[in-house]
Formats: sequence, C-alpha cells, structure tokens
Amino acid sequence: MVHNRKKHYRHSIRLPGYDYTQPGAYFITICTYQKQCWFGDIIDGEMHFNQLGFIVYQFWRSLPHRFPHIELDAFVVMPNHVHGILVITDTRISTIEKDTLRKEQFGRPVPGSIPTVIRSFKSAVTKRINVMRELSTPPIWQNNYYESIVRIEKGLDRVRQYIINNPTNWTEDEENPQDSADELLDLGLYF
Repeated sequence: MVHNRKKHYRHSIRLPGYDYTQPGAYFITICTYQKQCWFGDIIDGEMHFNQLGFIVYQFWRSLPHRFPHIELDAFVVMPNHVHGILVITDTRISTIEKDTLRKEQFGRPVPGSIPTVIRSFKSAVTKRINVMRELSTPPIWQNNYYESIVRIEKGLDRVRQYIINNPTNWTEDEENPQDSADELLDLGLYF
C-alpha cells in the first residue's frame, strides 16, 4: 500500500511548537483501544488489577528507571485507561540535542520528550501483553494519548485529586466505561 499524505495524514493533538522536554508537570491520559476494559475491575470504588493491569502498573512505576529525568506524581490504572502526572525535572541536555530541532516529527522522536516517554511506555506494555496473550490483535492502546501541561500549583492539586478519586467516581461516570472529556476540561487545564 502506497502512503498518501493527504489520505493518511494524522493530525497531531500536541501543542504546536511546544518543547515537550521542558521541565514541568504533564497530566497524561492513555486509553485502551475502543475503550476495552483490559486491566481489571473497579470493586467498591477500588481498582483491582488483573494480570494485564498489573503489567501496566509496573511499567508505569518503572518509567523513572528508564528516564531518570522523569518523576512520577499521582497516577492510577483504570480498567480501560491510565491517568498520571509525569514531571520532567532534569534540564541537562547534551549539546548535540540542544543544537537540534526539538519538535516532534514523525520518524524523528525527541529524546526524553513526553511523546517519546509515552511511546516507549505503550510499546513496552504492548510487547509484554502480546507475549502473554500470544496475540497481537486487537491492539491494546488507542493510537494517541491526551496530555495537559499543568501550569500552576493549584491546577496540579486539582489534577491529583481527580486522579485519586477516579476509581471512586467510576460508577457515577455517565460515560462509563470511558472518561468524560467535559470532566477533564472542567479541571481548568489546556488541551
């Protein structure tokens, strides 16, 4: 199949021109393919992982080992998505990287950027789960993810609370088994 840029163009939902290697807090939401509940169940307001959910949990927790400039803040693995705050803390970038364009482009990932970290996480989880289930279809993740740059401490506290309360609010969510985009927008964040 020949790649036709007009027909196969995927519009980026990243903030145009933003340097996603900048220190700061980033609120991330990664959803499963077609919002399938792959990772466990919510019982009495608490998330109970199955084997796949435990893999997602372990890989998220290990992100700072693979990317030492990343710190984890609040996060939760839900039946069909992951919410988490990633904090870029390290501003030390090699002179080679400083001299290169730090804008994400297809086929040219920016080392240490949020898109590169998320791509790596999704890929590692997918590989491990596909080995376990001995299948590669259907896919585990949707093609993209959602992110917000958390710009103020007050916003960070609201996002933390949203993440912590996510399992408790699961049954009340009108969009269950999917997140309500309006609820995320109500957090006062920029998408």
